[in-house]
Amino acid sequence: ASPAAAPRPASRTRRAPAVGPTTTMVLTRPTDNKVVTESFPSNKGRLSVEFAGLAAKAGDVVEEKGVRVKGASEYRWARPGSYTRAERSFGAFEFFGNVIGRNWLIGKDWSYVGGEKTEEKAVARRRALAAWARERMLQLGPTYIKLGQLASSRGDLLPPEVVEELSELQDKVPAFSFAETRAIVEEELGGTIEEVFARFDPRPLAAASLGQVHRAVLKTGEEVVVKVQRPGLKKLFDLDLGAMKQIATYLDKSKTYGGAGRDWAGIYEECRKVLNEEIDYRLEAESSKKFAAAFKDLSYIRVPRVYDDYTTSRVITLQYVPGIKISDTEKLRAAGVDTALVANRAAECYLRQILGTGFFHADPHPGNIAVGPGAVLYYYDFGMMGQLVPDIKNQLVNILFAVVDKDAEQVMDIMIALGVLTNVRDRGAVRRTIQFFLDNIQKTPTRDLTISSLGDDLYSLSYDQPFRFPATFSFVLRAFSTLEAVCKTLDPSFKFATVAEPFANDLLSSRDNSTPSGAAGTLLTYARALAGFSTDQQSKA
Repeated sequence: ASPAAAPRPASRTRRAPAVGPTTTMVLTRPTDNKVVTESFPSNKGRLSVEFAGLAAKAGDVVEEKGVRVKGASEYRWARPGSYTRAERSFGAFEFFGNVIGRNWLIGKDWSYVGGEKTEEKAVARRRALAAWARERMLQLGPTYIKLGQLASSRGDLLPPEVVEELSELQDKVPAFSFAETRAIVEEELGGTIEEVFARFDPRPLAAASLGQVHRAVLKTGEEVVVKVQRPGLKKLFDLDLGAMKQIATYLDKSKTYGGAGRDWAGIYEECRKVLNEEIDYRLEAESSKKFAAAFKDLSYIRVPRVYDDYTTSRVITLQYVPGIKISDTEKLRAAGVDTALVANRAAECYLRQILGTGFFHADPHPGNIAVGPGAVLYYYDFGMMGQLVPDIKNQLVNILFAVVDKDAEQVMDIMIALGVLTNVRDRGAVRRTIQFFLDNIQKTPTRDLTISSLGDDLYSLSYDQPFRFPATFSFVLRAFSTLEAVCKTLDPSFKFATVAEPFANDLLSSRDNSTPSGAAGTLLTYARALAGFSTDQQSKA
């Protein structure tokens, strides 16, 4: 439940900035079947809407340039009070039953016309299943949309055609009406929008699974963005997670899907914790400030300021810091930005998070990172963060030496201590799995190794084994894989190990301050080879 409404911010009189040309937007109101045309002031690079122009009402369907945009109110889940616990439970059972059943059929030769299965046909079926799942997730609402978004960044686990279909959930989520936005903002901030803000744009900049963002101007004249939580979100989460808990219990007991290493109840608890933490915007505000403090001395990292007086559990107000999406290479190059430098900085920033405080951004997809002048990185959305165990640097040094020595027992003990492995029931089986991985990783040509390929190997080895990777480890690996893909788009010659080498040197020097030799020398040689250096280049360095 939301805390008591925040005190109403003191009003300060200020002259509204001049407005520019107008833009026409058509609002179709299904309640009276009339079309109302409103003209909104439009300033390039400035806030575009005056209060006098606010005409959007609940249920409005927006048409722009002849294209009809489906509103959130057309989805049943977006109308609080229009669904029951039984209905939400049935939706969960129907969804997961379809996914499991149709995926099972894809692997059966007899399910194809003529009994002939080909990879091309299987890919087409997987794409169709993912497209169906994406649309069904939109119909089922925010809980499923969030799960789909998480799955869309797991290219190390899902086929590319599935990732491609699910990725549309990230940028094409329907918005809810301005009337609902107004009601939530006014309830949370304790005053009308006109009393709290000098201006407030009724049309969101972006809509996500858990909320949407509006531009606004404070009475002090500061330009901000206001993120508002979707109405009825907590109730939906409670109903959906209750049904998913039943499904997790069933899967744990299933002979086909349960068994050692398949702790579905544990996975459910991790998901429940992440989702519930992400809908408390006060936690996001604290995470944002903590992240900003960690990088205050790094000139190429910028985090929007949080306005605490305008922030509650359901509303968060942040400094308006626009930039170019980090994956939009065409716009970046057109703006004269060095994309190779951006790639290196993004990778270095993440390594600093992991090896520095251990406090890291667990959802660094392209929508959460933008680029400003001078290749400065803007970080947004701190709703999903991870925290690694203390003293991780020393533990990483120990595990690096254990990997070089192919000491599976020590690797296993350190991974358990780090929380990388949980639910270890059979140490012998786990040790054999790790030994197999250690024996094979050094046989792979170093130039062919990538974070994604290592992730593929790890997850394939863990399948049907008596242990599982916890959420924090999955977040780290997913983030590395996501960033690696983005960085390779920015710079096709990018290698994570090139950026990581100075960090590896620092780690090893903390263990051995002398000239690298033995295991340390092997590690440095291997790291440099992974980074793409030849023996001749090393000798010249």
